[in-house]
Amino acid sequence: MASGTTTDAALTEDWLTRSPRVEAFYAKLRDIYAPGKPVWLTETGQTACGGDRWASTFLGTFRYLDQLGTLARANVQVVMHNTLAASDYALIDERTLTPRPNYWAALLWHRTMGTTVLDPGPSPSPGIHLFAHCTAGVPGSVTVLALNLDRTSPQTLTLPTRYTRYTLTSADLLSHSVELNTHPLALTPDGKLPTLPGQPTPAGKLTLPAASITFLTVAASNPACK
Repeated sequence: MASGTTTDAALTEDWLTRSPRVEAFYAKLRDIYAPGKPVWLTETGQTACGGDRWASTFLGTFRYLDQLGTLARANVQVVMHNTLAASDYALIDERTLTPRPNYWAALLWHRTMGTTVLDPGPSPSPGIHLFAHCTAGVPGSVTVLALNLDRTSPQTLTLPTRYTRYTLTSADLLSHSVELNTHPLALTPDGKLPTLPGQPTPAGKLTLPAASITFLTVAASNPACK
């Protein structure tokens, strides 16, 4: 599939920058034919021609969150995932109703990343993609999303104040299982969502595991986050 990719290329800049390039193309058309109108992405989820075979694994979660971050930065107001619980790329397995990695990622995004987009500042490494939003429902607070795209090497960030950490990892990038702060994520025995507790962490250097996704909620008094 000429417009698709392979698992080897899934964490590359070439693949991850396709969404903002496509958005820029349609934003130009919007400016010509419907100036001032918002841009919505009404279907995403690696669905073209049946979708990538690995779209429902943890490896696909990097593209999903990077897309949410880059499109929010471009002022795209709505992103709709196709689908919730049908097909091999859905957020939930249609046979078992088990949440897939993208579901847990979407849930953490919803709970931590508000609608006000901030500048995260420069990344300390080309292998780290950073995004920052006001924290959802917490005035003054900021959440930073850090994607470590390096498959083999940890990376470091330095935070000047204490924060709460939510790190998603998997022992196998092509697994449908994911861990939050080293604890496997799963529904409770009665089919409900777990609490998804964050890890309180002191200021200083933070090690981002290889091929990991981390939400960092910082208690702050950012005037943009009233």
